[in-house]
Amino acid sequence: MNQTTELPIEEALQDELKTLMWKASDAILEVYDSGELNTELKGDQSPVTKADLAAHYVLVNGLSKLTPDIPVVSEEDPSSLRIPESYRRYWLIDPLDGTKEFINKNDEFTCNLALIDSCQTIYGFVSVPVLELLYYGGGNYGAYRVNRAGREDQIQCHRQSTPTRIIASKSHLNPETTAFIEAIETPMELIQAGSSLKFLRIADGLADIYPRLAPTCEWDTAAAQAILEGAGGSVKKTDGSPVTYGKSEILNPYFIAAAL
Repeated sequence: MNQTTELPIEEALQDELKTLMWKASDAILEVYDSGELNTELKGDQSPVTKADLAAHYVLVNGLSKLTPDIPVVSEEDPSSLRIPESYRRYWLIDPLDGTKEFINKNDEFTCNLALIDSCQTIYGFVSVPVLELLYYGGGNYGAYRVNRAGREDQIQCHRQSTPTRIIASKSHLNPETTAFIEAIETPMELIQAGSSLKFLRIADGLADIYPRLAPTCEWDTAAAQAILEGAGGSVKKTDGSPVTYGKSEILNPYFIAAAL
C-alpha cells in the first residue's frame, strides 16, 4: 500500500471496517430490492427510509464493538450531535447518502463513514451498494477502490485541460450553482450525479470540479472529502479556507471540490 505516513488506524482494523461497510451495503440493498422502503419525513422534512435505519444500526453496532472508545455521530441519531463538544476524535456516519436517489430508484446512493480528529476529516470509507464498490483513504494516506471480488486499485485525480468537467447534483442544482457554472469561461462539460458520488467521480479521474453552493451537512461530505484528498484533490470553502468538522452548526459552508 502506497502511503506517506502511518495510518490513523491499524491495518487490521481497516480490514474490519471494510467488512462492516459491506454489511451496511447489504442491509441497504436488501431494502432496495424488496421495494418496501417505509419512507417517512423527519422533523426537517427530509426523507428517511427503512434502509437508512438498517445501515445506521449495522454501523453503530459494529463500530461500538470494533472501537468502543470512539463515539459515533450519525445523521439518524440527533442526540449524537453533541458528541463533538466533548470528543476530539469520533466517527461521523451518513448511513444512506442520497435518500432521494434511493427512493427514485436511480442507483446513485452511497453509505459513508468518516474518522474525524481535531475538526478535520482524516480517513473515510464510502460504499456504492448497487455498483458493489468500496472507496477508502485519506489525505497523506492515498485513496483506493475495491470491488466485491477483492480487486483493489489505487485511484488518483486527473485534471483535464479542456473541456472542464463540472459535476453537480441531480437533486440540488440551485440557481447559485447554475450561475457559478455559467460563469466559467473555458469550454466545459456538465456531468450530474447523486450523493457523495460527485466527490468519487473526481477522485476516480472522471470529473474536475464540484461546486456546491447549496446546503449540505457534515455527514454528507466528510468521508468522501477524505477520499478525494487522498486521491490528490481538495475541498475548500469559497474563500479558499479549509472545510472543517465538529462545528456547533452541522451545516457546511458552500464549498468547491476539485482535482488539483
